[in-house]
Amino acid sequence: MKAERKIGPVLATALVAGNMIGSGIFLLPASLAHIGSSTVIGWVVSLGGALLLAGVFALLAATRPSPDGLVQWPAKVHPAFGFVSWAAYWATGWIGTVAVILAGVGYLGALLPALKSPLGMLAATLGMIWLFTLLALFGARLVTRFSGLTLIIGLAPVLIAIGLGFAAFSPDIFAASWNVTGKPLLATVPPSLLIIFWAFLGLESANIAEAVVDNPRRNVPIAALGGVLVAGMIYIAASVAVMGVIPAAELQLSTAPFAEVVARVAGPAAGMFVAVCAILKICGTTVGWFLVNGESGRSGAAAGYLPRFMSESDPDILPRRGLVILAVLMSLVSLATISPTLNDQFNAILNLSVTLVMAVYALCALALLLDGGQTAASRLLGLAALGFTIWVVVASGLPSTWPGLVLLALAVPVGWVLQRRGARG
Repeated sequence: MKAERKIGPVLATALVAGNMIGSGIFLLPASLAHIGSSTVIGWVVSLGGALLLAGVFALLAATRPSPDGLVQWPAKVHPAFGFVSWAAYWATGWIGTVAVILAGVGYLGALLPALKSPLGMLAATLGMIWLFTLLALFGARLVTRFSGLTLIIGLAPVLIAIGLGFAAFSPDIFAASWNVTGKPLLATVPPSLLIIFWAFLGLESANIAEAVVDNPRRNVPIAALGGVLVAGMIYIAASVAVMGVIPAAELQLSTAPFAEVVARVAGPAAGMFVAVCAILKICGTTVGWFLVNGESGRSGAAAGYLPRFMSESDPDILPRRGLVILAVLMSLVSLATISPTLNDQFNAILNLSVTLVMAVYALCALALLLDGGQTAASRLLGLAALGFTIWVVVASGLPSTWPGLVLLALAVPVGWVLQRRGARG
């Protein structure tokens, strides 16, 4: 591996936290407003589950290090699972990144109202896709530095906004928004986990980008656990602050909820400042995901799952062809999912993405559970993480998960055929 591509524990942790703290903190409060402020329970539960999964990836990185771990770990359970895991993660990369970009477009719309129209949203989304592709083509160090810089830019006003939100926090607003559905919490909080866990996607970023991480046995586990913990605590504080200032009925209509909180407390100019910072942060998140997505495509090409013309397979070479192909696919997703409102498009992409990634997490947890070389405690952790992923999908219900489940069901026979061909070869 060339020295200039290597990143240390600080940049690796910034990559994990930066990939996570994007659309989750800036748009999800509006997506969860139809349930209410009781979703703070879901945030706590999701953080616990995310730490379980981060522990799984930390252990696998330390005991079974591999730049293609998301393919190789499930493949040890069954070769077909390697393809299913890769296909689900790769598809999530170019589908889910569109949702991250949409979050940025939502905040741009707060500054430029013309972008709130369907055509305006589409033009802005396509423009951002190709701009970030160009930036990612310059390499890993530039991407991670940009992601880390925007994490700082994004966190500073976010922390200020959390402080202002708590200063203006209204227990009455928070209580009135507690459960707007009127249904029992056991019927509303578990289904919210699929939406909430969108904010935790990226906890495996350091593992996927292991080829560009220096001393991965040490630094990947640090980045995985540290990134999740930092992001999770910020998420919980932000969720409480937003829902204690904006009533749920109004929050559902917002495309820039965090900027709206600040505007209500400190005035429109402050709200616009936060909107700008949110846009910069989402830009950093997006370009970080381009790096991860490119490495995911590279691993698929190396394993024979992706035609070689679609991506370079050498981990020492930046997957430039793969990045351009990803940009084309994301452009197609943007066109195929265009909707009357930004939140409709965002939620449709979100549900599909999280369902697919939960399958990847489940297969990796299963790999840890069935690894005879692991300690009993490690295997127990794998069992707990596997149970969590299954529970999230089941609790979310078929209306939210069926598109992803259909894609996964179709991937299984394809993986089996590829495995049979490989065995014959």
